[in-house]
Amino acid sequence: MTIQAHPIRTVRAPHAARCVAAAVLVSLALTGCNDHSAQTPNRAALVRTAIVQPRERQATITLTGEVQARFRADLSFRVSGRVVARAVDVGAHVNKGDVLARLDPAEQAADVDAATAAVASAEAQLRVAKATFERQKALIASGFTTRTVYDQAQEGLRTAEGVLEAARAQLGTAQDALGYTVLRAEADGVVTARNLEVGQVVPAAQPLFSLAQDGERDAVFDVYESVFLGQTDSRRVTLALVSDPGVTATGEVREISPAIDAKSSTIRVKVSIDNPPAAMTLGSAVAGTVKAKPLDEIVLPWSALMAAGRKPAVWTVDPKTQTALLKPVTVGAYEAGQVLIKAGLEPGERVVVDGGKLLSVGQSVAEEGGRS
Repeated sequence: MTIQAHPIRTVRAPHAARCVAAAVLVSLALTGCNDHSAQTPNRAALVRTAIVQPRERQATITLTGEVQARFRADLSFRVSGRVVARAVDVGAHVNKGDVLARLDPAEQAADVDAATAAVASAEAQLRVAKATFERQKALIASGFTTRTVYDQAQEGLRTAEGVLEAARAQLGTAQDALGYTVLRAEADGVVTARNLEVGQVVPAAQPLFSLAQDGERDAVFDVYESVFLGQTDSRRVTLALVSDPGVTATGEVREISPAIDAKSSTIRVKVSIDNPPAAMTLGSAVAGTVKAKPLDEIVLPWSALMAAGRKPAVWTVDPKTQTALLKPVTVGAYEAGQVLIKAGLEPGERVVVDGGKLLSVGQSVAEEGGRS
């Protein structure tokens, strides 16, 4: 049995050695591959950077408004009636006392006639009452009448005097009503609106004309409430005609509405115009510009702004390792082509302003053009 087993061991040993040698070669090959992968260099990303330096910045706000009269009035008849004449139209300039429209005065004239007749009747009654009283006065002095009759005569006189006074007051009211059939301008100004036609029956107190009075002018703006979040340099406003920017004026904010308009979500602001030019007529469109207080702000281009989760952030460069760091920031305002950083950056930091879209945290960066 021993003599037969010996040749078998001498035949299998070389095969086992070959297997071990193959395994060693495969292991060396794999080890060589891993070493090659570990030795692959991490290439730096080419970016464009800028050094953060706050600078003084004064923003301006420009809005469009309309020139309006400081004082406006809605004119209407004090009595009702049918319109028989209209003397002016929208845009007409009128002087105080000018006739704007007329009503049919027939009804009011009849009232005046009736009141005049009532006055004449009261005057006649008063004359009779006076004569009766004077006669009773003479009789009682002679003792030919009674005290009762005398008192009745005196009371009749006082009643007649009261009736006459009431009749005269009624006549005055009727005459005023007759005068109210003519609508006149209450001041010098321009008619800005009209709401009647000849033949129309109008009730008393219905607004028929709008009169913008001559004199002081305002520039009226409808401003979104967000504008008031910033602080302006002053209440002074620079004005210019939209149709002709060469026509300018200055003004001062004199009134800010305390309530927000429910439809437009705006606040009405009125600016008094100092010595308005003749070209700034009523209804002209004007551009008003106001300056905000100068502030030290960090201004970056839009391309520098990234995101860390849901918060804005920017890429900064570590000066020691030249690697990228994502730093959250607070944005103060967004403008055309640039963003204002309110907090999160310090002066002297290097910020990636272009090429940061493919960066990762800790990645090496190199400045385009050779600067690192």
